[in-house]
Amino acid sequence: MDALHTDLYQLTMAAGYFHRGMTSRVATCELFVRRLPRHRRFLVAMGLDRVVRYLEGLRFTDEQIAYLSAIPALADAMTPAFCAYLRSFRFHGDVWAVPEGTVFFPNEPLLRVTAPLIEAQLIETFALSAINHATTIASKAARVVLAAGDAGVMEFGTRRAHPEAALDAARAAYAVGCVGTSNVEAGMRFGIPVLGTAAHMWTMAHPTEEAAFESYVAVFPSAAILLIDTYDTLVGAARAAAIARDRLKGVRIDSGDLGALSVAVRRILDAAGCASAKIVASGDLNEHRIAELRRAGAPIDLYGVGTDLVTSIDAPSLGGVYKLVEIGGVEPGAAGERTPIAKFSEGKATLPGAHQVHRFRDQAGKLARDVIALDSEPLGAGAEPLLAPVMKRGARVAPPEGLDAIRARVREQLGALPEAMRRIDDDPAPGAAFAVEVSPQLGALVETVRARVVAGAK
Repeated sequence: MDALHTDLYQLTMAAGYFHRGMTSRVATCELFVRRLPRHRRFLVAMGLDRVVRYLEGLRFTDEQIAYLSAIPALADAMTPAFCAYLRSFRFHGDVWAVPEGTVFFPNEPLLRVTAPLIEAQLIETFALSAINHATTIASKAARVVLAAGDAGVMEFGTRRAHPEAALDAARAAYAVGCVGTSNVEAGMRFGIPVLGTAAHMWTMAHPTEEAAFESYVAVFPSAAILLIDTYDTLVGAARAAAIARDRLKGVRIDSGDLGALSVAVRRILDAAGCASAKIVASGDLNEHRIAELRRAGAPIDLYGVGTDLVTSIDAPSLGGVYKLVEIGGVEPGAAGERTPIAKFSEGKATLPGAHQVHRFRDQAGKLARDVIALDSEPLGAGAEPLLAPVMKRGARVAPPEGLDAIRARVREQLGALPEAMRRIDDDPAPGAAFAVEVSPQLGALVETVRARVVAGAK
């Protein structure tokens, strides 16, 4: 499953490890984000479930192995012995991770993998792809949800993304608080509420707007939400109310001055006895536009957000990385010598050793600070460990977590953010108010490893 969804160099290194007799080495690698994207004060972890499903099903087929044997860069290494190794390949490692829906900050590990060296190497690209993308969308969607406040947000962006990316985006958006998606496949696959109305084409395919509304209500008498801005929004609102009457569930406005129009439409609907009908707004919306509409008092009940959400248009990529932090020579889970590893490249330094993140809250339950520590360090008083075991020797330690549980975690975590962290304005230094510290023991290990590698380089 997805074995070739990787970069070539993962396979060349795997072959190299095999032929150099390094298959018994055990590596610990961690996935983390070095820095926040522009305009972000926090990130929301997402994508873990897809990674675990990938690890459970990771296999190389005969067809894939034959293809790899034909790649010039790999041909020399594709011996019968290595082909046999790939044919029997399974993931046997241990995985610790931050649960989906957890708010996190730079340099905090989201995923920790301890596995035979080849296995730890081969999974890097897929893990980064799945987590970087889902976390990017979840973090953007969280901003939109925060901006909307008590109003609902519908994810409407399928047509602006690759089909598979659209599914992951729908799941991530719902997980962080959107009320549903327009993506029907996502609804079936993940159990997400599917929402939508009709497009302008429906109205334009009928001889008149009245005929379009009458036809729609006839087909959907219990779910009539009518798109009213094809020609004249206010006229459309009056027609929708007159035709649907008490069956009118809502109207959608997709263009124009949404603030002024929503106020006028609300008056028309209320005067016509349609006070329970909702107003849905869509059309190039994002968190900033929604915040403006809410500050202006626009009576909008639901926002449909598409392009900006599923592309995270202001911060479309996440700099997540996956780095070796420890290497040894025994099986995962067994006691034995582990050598801490770190990079000291300028701007790309890493922390040595396997880590845990200790989270502390203030007396009001708000997030106060995080401490990155070695996984062997005891938790401080009141600390919450963020990473939890997910897989042991290649098998899940618990059933997959449902989206309802993830949504509840997101609600709690966003609610626990200090108010300054919940702001969505374009602060030039987002996240500066939250402290992420390194424990003294880890700090001392950094210097020990630095001295060792510098001495070794002489």
